[in-house]
Amino acid sequence: MNSENPPLIAAIEAGGTKFVCAVGTGPNDLRDIARIPTTTPEETLAEVCRYLAMAKSKHGPFAAIGVGSFGPVDLDKNSETYGYITTTPKPGWQYVDIVNMLQSRYHVPVAFDTDVNAAVLGEYLWGAGKDIDPLVYITVGTGVGGGVLVHGQLLHGLLHPEIGHLMVPPPQNSKAVQAICHCPFHKSCVEGYVSGAALAVRWGVRADSLPDDHPAWEETADVMAHALANITLTLCPRRIILGGGVMEQPHILPLIRGKFSQVMNGYLRVPQMNRELDAFIVSPGLKGRSGILGALALGGYVVKKSA
Repeated sequence: MNSENPPLIAAIEAGGTKFVCAVGTGPNDLRDIARIPTTTPEETLAEVCRYLAMAKSKHGPFAAIGVGSFGPVDLDKNSETYGYITTTPKPGWQYVDIVNMLQSRYHVPVAFDTDVNAAVLGEYLWGAGKDIDPLVYITVGTGVGGGVLVHGQLLHGLLHPEIGHLMVPPPQNSKAVQAICHCPFHKSCVEGYVSGAALAVRWGVRADSLPDDHPAWEETADVMAHALANITLTLCPRRIILGGGVMEQPHILPLIRGKFSQVMNGYLRVPQMNRELDAFIVSPGLKGRSGILGALALGGYVVKKSA
């Protein structure tokens, strides 16, 4: 990505609300950013292909396509469903093939990972997590997901991190209209309490319409604090980045930091847990570009590997 003539990459951030598409060579060369609503797979992917055809005609052929997708996704290249979105709770998107469709149309390498792994990579290379390792990125938007980078590599194993489905204690004495966890798979997980979709159902109003003093925010901060404590105690990251629409509320990060300190209760005696907490739990440095730049980086890596 730092060569004199870096390759042109097509990047796709496939989100549950919208797909973001762009072509470029790096953070200072991101062209023709387009946002496509996530409707049905047929409609959305047709629009993505129309965008890629336009970009190829305008800018020339791209060397690879990098995709960061909402999930869960299958990253096992020996699997029959490699490159698919799999058991997502998003209606209509279960077992949708992304990689094979793109490869068959454009005949270039396709790098594929989760949208949050793409985001943590973007932040590690160019944002609030630059050169910080281990690093965790969590998005709280339509859903909740997390990407993890350790020793300069995105974390994969049995699958990929599914931080949004960490089990947490149910909020105590909840004042929500529907206090139960809004997840079709679990009875008490992070996503089921604090995702944008869950907040709208549980409190009867969209998150961006809630006033700053609404009890939903205290409850959201408490759920997030328990999740971050579990992440801190298992992965030992040097920084946690919180992105997504729900985390854009200016008052939410201070609330989460305060609740996190209460949950940790002085257990880890390191600067990040007290006087440096503001630098441990932070907002993204790339703002709304973490995922799309991470997808661009994924595409750049696959070009290097195939060279």
